[in-house]
Amino acid sequence: MAKSIINLLSLLAIGYILIVALVYFRQRSLLFYPVPVRGGITEETITFKNRELSLHGWILNKGQAKAMIYYGGNAEDITHNIDLFKDLFNNYTVYLINYRGYGNNQGKPTEQGLFSDAIAIYDQIHELHPSISLMGRSLGSGVAVYLASKRDTEQLFLLTPYDSIANLAQTHYPYLPAQYLAKDRFDSTIYAKNIEIPVLIITAELDRVVPFKHAEKLRDQFTRARVSYHMIAGAGHNNVTSFPGYREVIETFIAASE
Repeated sequence: MAKSIINLLSLLAIGYILIVALVYFRQRSLLFYPVPVRGGITEETITFKNRELSLHGWILNKGQAKAMIYYGGNAEDITHNIDLFKDLFNNYTVYLINYRGYGNNQGKPTEQGLFSDAIAIYDQIHELHPSISLMGRSLGSGVAVYLASKRDTEQLFLLTPYDSIANLAQTHYPYLPAQYLAKDRFDSTIYAKNIEIPVLIITAELDRVVPFKHAEKLRDQFTRARVSYHMIAGAGHNNVTSFPGYREVIETFIAASE
């Protein structure tokens, strides 16, 4: 009996180790979901360079003094924001730039790669715009927070953000040491402490992808910023932008910051 129990425990231990190994080696395919470029987009395209890498995207409301750079979610087609952003941010020139490995961009997405691209793109846009604001959704919130801590920005808009990918992974995989396995940690709590600009955080009440507790933990780390926090009642992670309150909160924040 004792030998049978030992054998069973050994099999369970081996199985657990295999699961941990599988999650570790496949984690980037779980974190990043590159989407192809859809056809029929008539907006002006724009390309930025980061060393040998070309990063393609679209420019909206060209010619405005102020700029807005948008960082999308892990499986988001950022072009779906075109109509809304042209209207909502009509006083900004909006830049929608795909991550490396997304759309028709080459390269593979990683935390350091996305951070490097964000710095390079910002520096090129800053030559054209004295005022730059940032908006990050879900995965992109980590990029936006990082960049806001490294470069001068006017406003920071965060939609369904998280404290860190490592902590979020632990929430989704509670029986695994997920927070210790994460290669791409996107730990926004580290960078939030250095940000002093107005920050808007929007969460979704029924968000199961990024539960709002992670946004609230991030909110508490903005110790030097003026933070506006709003939860959209009844909204989920993927449909929060379709709720009327989403637009209203952004418009109110912009008006208060001007």
